[in-house]
Amino acid sequence: MSVQPWGESRPAHRHGHRPAVPGWQPVPSPQAAMRASHADRDRTVDVLKAGFAEGRLSAEEYEQRHEAVAEARTYGELAALVADLPAGPMVTPMLQAVQPVPATFLPPPPVPRVRPTNALAVVSVVCGLTGLSLPAVVTGHIARAQIRERTMNGDSAAVLGMVLGYLGCAFWMLMILAGAA
Repeated sequence: MSVQPWGESRPAHRHGHRPAVPGWQPVPSPQAAMRASHADRDRTVDVLKAGFAEGRLSAEEYEQRHEAVAEARTYGELAALVADLPAGPMVTPMLQAVQPVPATFLPPPPVPRVRPTNALAVVSVVCGLTGLSLPAVVTGHIARAQIRERTMNGDSAAVLGMVLGYLGCAFWMLMILAGAA
């Protein structure tokens, strides 16, 4: 047993600190020195199992590497054990920094679809406010039909113009009736 500086004790390997696999060299990368987790070791064992099942490793090689996986402490050590095997899913973190795609090659950002405001709805409100009651009602009804057909904005303006138009028409009708009486 050897005691590590951080207080953890682990069995000493027969060849020192490095796993006993011929030609073993840690994979040089910025992440090679990162500590490996149990899940990382399990993924490495899965790659070794697949290599053995496919006939890429002999039983002796598989056994040696399997023992070395149990003693490996870093990503570099694990990566060296499967470097000559097709790994399928990555067993180590990305060795190269992922560079973002330049903005030139990205699709254009989605343009928020701004629905246009119906012009007749605005005309209806203006007519209603200026006292042109009949044109306010007519343009309000036409505007609402166009808004429904074309999915446009302005429905509240068209309704307001129609209400002002109908109120104006009612006012003028009362004035005519009051003048006739």
